[in-house]
Amino acid sequence: MQWLETRSIPVDDPATYFAARRLYGEYLEHLLKEPREDSGSRLHVIDEECVELVQHDGYVELRLANGSSIVAERCVLATGHDRSAGRGQSLLAQVDAGRTALPERTDRVLVIGTSLSMVDTCLSLLLRGHAGEIVAVSRRGLLPAVHRKNQPIVLQRSEVPLGCGPAHFVTWFRQLVRAAEAGGGDWRDVVDGLRPHNQSIWQSWSITQRRRFFRHLKAWWDIHRHRMAPQVSERLSEAIGRGQLRVIAGRVRDVTPVEGGFSVRLHRRDGQRTEEIRTGQIYGCAGLVADPDKSTNPLIRSLLAGGMARADALRIGLDVATDGALINRNGRRNDLLYAVGPLTRGTFLEIEAIPDIRVQCQRLAGALLARQASGLPRVDRLRPNCPSCNGRAFRSGASLKAICF
Repeated sequence: MQWLETRSIPVDDPATYFAARRLYGEYLEHLLKEPREDSGSRLHVIDEECVELVQHDGYVELRLANGSSIVAERCVLATGHDRSAGRGQSLLAQVDAGRTALPERTDRVLVIGTSLSMVDTCLSLLLRGHAGEIVAVSRRGLLPAVHRKNQPIVLQRSEVPLGCGPAHFVTWFRQLVRAAEAGGGDWRDVVDGLRPHNQSIWQSWSITQRRRFFRHLKAWWDIHRHRMAPQVSERLSEAIGRGQLRVIAGRVRDVTPVEGGFSVRLHRRDGQRTEEIRTGQIYGCAGLVADPDKSTNPLIRSLLAGGMARADALRIGLDVATDGALINRNGRRNDLLYAVGPLTRGTFLEIEAIPDIRVQCQRLAGALLARQASGLPRVDRLRPNCPSCNGRAFRSGASLKAICF
């Protein structure tokens, strides 16, 4: 909040305020600025793309797009969501090589998806003074619920029905909601009270039960779990009320480039009716590339091709152990390669929000330090004179040493 105050960004209520993703990105960049500029810092950032990883005896080599390499004792994959998510890109990215990302002020805009990514995109357009119609389409046409001040219930692990499956879980969940409402609260108290147990619930289910959850419940869980701030909800409600924002439950059948934009055919969920619209811009906010085999990230492709990693059973991320170690093609853990964040969805599911990832990173850092303290072999074939980073990545006393060469 202090960072927001120094930039004169108004915050009506800290308990319900959600910073836009772009703004939060600027905040994270600010946190990294000082360590990056400190010559004595242990953090060294190399602005280059890693396109391949090769595993050697006791260490890994990461090959970069510029032809140089990084050698490390351990490698942690923190690549986030696949960059090709959706049919288009985010508001700040290009839809294709020949088009600018920002539409004309009066253009109709199509947003594929109605999640928080759509909310961010729509809000950004409105704040920029966009006056044209915004059409948001998703399979169910569900918008994220609104966040309110709440008091999460306190649940002990023994109170949570682990392993019972989605059907019984829903019944139990509804009972908790009724009890919360009887005490003057609401469903938000239950959803947020479950947060410390979400990963345990997911891991207690069989693969069949997890698939059932994805097929029937995940969309409903997501709109209650990932909510939007009241101020944002009011802005969207106003846009809907005046007809500028239109939310459609349906699918995009096809997109045809035409002069000045695109011709799009939409198939509505409530019947066989197909609607054709003209739009000046399309933004893809329909979710993520779930199957790692379809990833456009060359590093992920190299890991899969080399057998150093495999997709999880649901094909929504890489298969990892509960400590984040990658599971290779033969089903064995790899103690040189780890992953955090959305790449580990198959094992953790709830691992996309910053608070959850922060806890995961803290645990992994502790585990890696414990392994280093146990006297395991270290990489000693490192050279301090690196033309790529001028030796900045070399520290003779570092517990996790890395160097370009």
